[in-house]
Amino acid sequence: MKRFGTAVILAGGKSTRMGFDKQLLEINERRLIDNLRRKLIREFDEIIVVTNRSEYYLGFDDKITKDIIVGKGPLSGIHAGLMEASSQYVYFVACDMPNIYMEYIKYMKKELGNLEVKACVTRFGEWIEPFNAFYSKEMIDDIERHLLQNRRSINSLLDKLMVHYIEEEKAREFSPNWDMFLNLNTKDDLDDFLEAVNRGYRGR
Repeated sequence: MKRFGTAVILAGGKSTRMGFDKQLLEINERRLIDNLRRKLIREFDEIIVVTNRSEYYLGFDDKITKDIIVGKGPLSGIHAGLMEASSQYVYFVACDMPNIYMEYIKYMKKELGNLEVKACVTRFGEWIEPFNAFYSKEMIDDIERHLLQNRRSINSLLDKLMVHYIEEEKAREFSPNWDMFLNLNTKDDLDDFLEAVNRGYRGR
């Protein structure tokens, strides 16, 4: 099995705060998820989309899958992506994260090197950034046990596992304003991002 090679886009959230399905988010008349796919394919051999609306992806060349353990939040999506992935370490991003920093992805790969850990995650003070992160297929059993105990928190799961953390100071060398972890959760978030794009901001 290849050590790296698979990227997963999680697109199965409820989008309640946005008011419409975030899988349909558009930036400059192009679906955000299409932008993510176009960027990720430069670095990864395989793209997997985890979604509850497979009809949105008819004609896609990527693997399309859905939650196996349903209704348990983001960990269900991580679990489904890991089950389908063909590499040991899998990169995860959410469909509402507009900024992909390829140099940071390459840095995380380098950091993982020959380490035998179950995840590579960025830390923000005492908090973690659960996406724009790598998870190992060896986490599958851990996730299943965690969810079967009706525990949904990614943080509490990672607390029990061997994880390689990248600290905030280092991550800010790649993204000083932390926009590589930006989520477009609400219409205000989207309006602010579109305004920035119209002012000439391009992200990555």
